[in-house]
Amino acid sequence: MIKYDISDKLTDMVEHLPCSFQKFRDVESIIKIVDIDGRAQVRDFSEDIERMLGKYTANLLNFQSHLMNLNATLPPTSCFFLLQFDYYNSMLVNTMDDDGNFIELGGEFPLEENEHFNNIPVNTMQSDVQVPTNVYNKDPYILNGIYMSEALNDVFANNFKKDPTLTWQYFGSSSGFFRIYPGIKWTPDSNGVAAFDCRNRNWYIQAATSPKDIIIVVDISGSMKGLKMTIAKHTINTILDTLGENDFVNVIAYTDYVRYVEPCFQGTLVQADLDNREHFKVLVDDLHVKGEGKVAKAMKESFKILNEGQGSLCNQAIMLITDGAMEDFKDVFEEFNWPDRRVRLFTYLIGREMTFADNTKWIACNNKGYYTHISTLADVQENVMEYLHVLSRPMVINHNHDIIWTEAYMDSVAQSLLLMTSVAMPVFSKKKETLSHGILLGVVGSDIPLLEVMKLAPRYRLGPHGYAFLITNNGYILAHPDLRPLYKDGKKLKPKPNYNSVDLAEVEWEDIDETVSNSKGKCHWPLSLPLIYSAEWTYCETDIDPHHRKYSQLQAVIRYLQGKEPDLECDDVLLQQTLFDAVVTAPLEAYWQAIMLNASGTEAGVETAFLGTRSGIIRLTRYTGMETRVAKKFLTPADKDNLFTMDHFPLWYRLAMENPPGRFLYYMPVEDNDNKDKTGTVGLPSIGVQMSLEMLEKRLWAITFQVREQHTHTNIQTHTNVGRFFGEVDGSVMTALITSGMFKQVSLYDYQGMCRSGHSHSSSARPLLSVSQFNFCGLWHSDYIVDAHKAKKVDALQPCDTEYPGFVYDSSIRETNSLIKCGRCQKMFVVQAVPESNLVLMVVQADCDCSRQYSSITLEPKEVKYNASVKCNRMKSQKVRRRPNSCHAYHPKETGCTESTVNNNNLLKGCTSLSG
Repeated sequence: MIKYDISDKLTDMVEHLPCSFQKFRDVESIIKIVDIDGRAQVRDFSEDIERMLGKYTANLLNFQSHLMNLNATLPPTSCFFLLQFDYYNSMLVNTMDDDGNFIELGGEFPLEENEHFNNIPVNTMQSDVQVPTNVYNKDPYILNGIYMSEALNDVFANNFKKDPTLTWQYFGSSSGFFRIYPGIKWTPDSNGVAAFDCRNRNWYIQAATSPKDIIIVVDISGSMKGLKMTIAKHTINTILDTLGENDFVNVIAYTDYVRYVEPCFQGTLVQADLDNREHFKVLVDDLHVKGEGKVAKAMKESFKILNEGQGSLCNQAIMLITDGAMEDFKDVFEEFNWPDRRVRLFTYLIGREMTFADNTKWIACNNKGYYTHISTLADVQENVMEYLHVLSRPMVINHNHDIIWTEAYMDSVAQSLLLMTSVAMPVFSKKKETLSHGILLGVVGSDIPLLEVMKLAPRYRLGPHGYAFLITNNGYILAHPDLRPLYKDGKKLKPKPNYNSVDLAEVEWEDIDETVSNSKGKCHWPLSLPLIYSAEWTYCETDIDPHHRKYSQLQAVIRYLQGKEPDLECDDVLLQQTLFDAVVTAPLEAYWQAIMLNASGTEAGVETAFLGTRSGIIRLTRYTGMETRVAKKFLTPADKDNLFTMDHFPLWYRLAMENPPGRFLYYMPVEDNDNKDKTGTVGLPSIGVQMSLEMLEKRLWAITFQVREQHTHTNIQTHTNVGRFFGEVDGSVMTALITSGMFKQVSLYDYQGMCRSGHSHSSSARPLLSVSQFNFCGLWHSDYIVDAHKAKKVDALQPCDTEYPGFVYDSSIRETNSLIKCGRCQKMFVVQAVPESNLVLMVVQADCDCSRQYSSITLEPKEVKYNASVKCNRMKSQKVRRRPNSCHAYHPKETGCTESTVNNNNLLKGCTSLSG
């Protein structure tokens, strides 16, 4: 039959291609396959990370010790104030007045662009200080702290000299200033405001306090109308911004009855992750005032929730936001909170009226809390932050050295899209006179690029389909090859709103019927030699000794093997494998060269022969020059899928490993443009040939013409649908293949999607954001980003869940045929699997149009819409999490009631003031 003749001839054609498959078979007998213990690999990886992170924590302990020892030598905190002290203010450095003189706090501060810091100008010899716009940069407390933290300059610089992998090192003060190394010129926002406040950052909050369970209670009675309600809403949002993934929260509004702002969360605490916090903000914005305020019921409801034993089970607090509390709460406190006072009460008196100040203060002072009066929007930020220092008291009094690691985030200082994590710890006063008050001086921290951590996972040991990932105690991703934190909006890359709160279950692709492997990759490294090693792999450690930092990986390897640098720490196992692979594959160069010199050896259209090994090297030869090559990007630095990187083996290597030995794999690299000059790749595991699609088509048509002479005349046309999913081209035949069982449709779910919030006017039929390059092979080689299709910017893009169709080929069905009735005509087709390959040959009768009866089958994603019940369950469901090891919610020596003092100048009375 025709189908057998064509498919067998296709197999014969590939086996006679000019490449090195036979050379591979020559050495196959000497290759030894050894099982690798996965548990041992994970244990080694974990130990390497522990050693690396231990280096960072040692630096922090050094910072902490310097600051606390210096603070201990100063006069009593309440009596030592610098009234004049010059420092480098990062907002003002290198700024001159109209006369050409440097302005106050803005002296000359040398800055040079530094590649390690995303090419922004920095000063690696000196730190400088950022002060938020809402904090007076000459406040005595500010000057005091800056003077004390000057001691960190030399420590920062020496650390960076010892370890050039370090990035930002910093100290965030409880008074609001932020000392950062290396020093920079701070860029304000479009309004000229420095809105960054270190005390709002996750690293500061997590280091300063233990996990928190917070109930926010807000008065929405009639007396709260106008500006009072605006201030109250801003206060709630500011409190929500101080919470993180280790904390739990709920928001209750009250008049003469209790109202949960989210009825779905009634009677419970929910994790204060980004999605829940933003959801609360939207609901709070819709609150309206009415009725009479009676807070007792809301207080009882709050205590009941906290007594249920949910949440973090550590710090517990109620935040009361009101313009006056007239009721007597003694009975409520006696029933629910006294004598242990396990739940702290923080009260925020809103508005200019002070009539109920004493009663509101009494509530806080009798429940180990904090009282503040907020009369303007400008007061909110500074006064809300004070509650964190109250919660830090037990930790500070106990002088506990908690060390925290934050979730992944993108570097806002360097405006980089590189994922980072921070390590931080608190700094506290050791003075005896402040012991019972638990004075927190601030938090020291350092940033670590997650790329540096993931370099410790040896790619050559993990194999082509193995990968390492890091998650937090809450199951959120720090690093994972399938984390897609960015999306394209037009031509600009942007971080997704929830990029750093992605759960592990949301990056592993899910389908409801079949298990479909998914290993995406993003690759980049230079390629210029016939033998190339993976520049991103660590063969030798060159960062440990400053003398070795001038060497590239290749130079370090050569000097180590020659015995010129015996002190280099190199991966001997990887080097042995690399040398073995280099020796075994060396004859290929002569073989390829001989083919190139033989005029009849290379058929027009064969562009590249290549081979890759597990040790990260590629041998290749180009049969055509750049000017005539169709695949100009293949195996070049611009190729993002087909090279060895720290994250992935090349795509062709990974795909080939899924096939048994001796089987040929075809795939077509995805090009950025839509030109018709496509290329295809064919190969055995780890070895292959790149050829133009035109060559493959010519060979196919030549075979079919041979068959045509033996049978009937057929009109053959070259199709231009290369690279498209077949269901889009012919829905009738694809439907028949699914019905026959040759292909099975499954549903895949992407929990990192981005969707338009409403209707968008798109030039295509794709209203959603879909996974880049999603096709049959898309599960294995899509990029880290998703693309926004060409659409007018009518609606904002928002995170969403999407459902994708996937199609799985049943290899047990080798052939099928059918007759499709389409109105007045019938379409006949025959399908035959091409032996020893991943190809399927299909012959379809082209003169019968079935498009009216059968719509096309696409791979388009659809947004998953949840009903109210399912949405509620998803929002309040507790993810699998590991509670933090330590909790500091109580200390018997803690005394005193905290009250906000907007103006601290009264503290100067009777004290000695100094000028720096």
